[in-house]
Amino acid sequence: MERLVTTSQAAEILGLSLQGIHYRIKKNQLKSIKKDGKIFVYVDDSQKNYNSQEKIEPITSNNSNSFEAIIEVKNEQIELLKKSMKWMKKQYISEIFRLEKNQKRIIEVFNSEIKLLQSAFNEMRSIYKPQIANKVDEKQKQSSGFLSLKDFFILMKRENKTELEIKHIIFNAIKKGDRRFIYNKIEKKLLILDANFEDLI
Repeated sequence: MERLVTTSQAAEILGLSLQGIHYRIKKNQLKSIKKDGKIFVYVDDSQKNYNSQEKIEPITSNNSNSFEAIIEVKNEQIELLKKSMKWMKKQYISEIFRLEKNQKRIIEVFNSEIKLLQSAFNEMRSIYKPQIANKVDEKQKQSSGFLSLKDFFILMKRENKTELEIKHIIFNAIKKGDRRFIYNKIEKKLLILDANFEDLI
């Protein structure tokens, strides 16, 4: 009964070396087929254990045919290895290209996210910076213990004083030496202490 086996199995069944199997395949003494890059041999159970006369003779200087068969087998194996290496190289290059492409995409996503964050930050800063600056100015004014001339006018206008009346209040206070009003004649600057002004209302 004929069955399909690998070259190694055929060598074991027939009692031959692997080189002997390949030699017989080359010489069409054994039927074989190639599947997925592998060689398979048809073996008949009646072919088991070739006798010593049927086996390949040892390689000698006189047995050039056997030597050539081995060389051919080795050449086939080298070609298979070359093809395998070429395929692996292609796979490696393809994988490197894929990774580089993914890396570029990730960097592009990060850059776009950073731009969005920067624009959001600039927008928030433009909205809140004036408010923060005003609060800082107010705190500085409060911590300094002085009122600006503008703030004093606002305070007096709340008490229904006209601008002319406010100017007279300031002039009279300086003239009387009111310590709440400090006038620097050289620099022509007026400092107003943050105090109670009920007596001037």
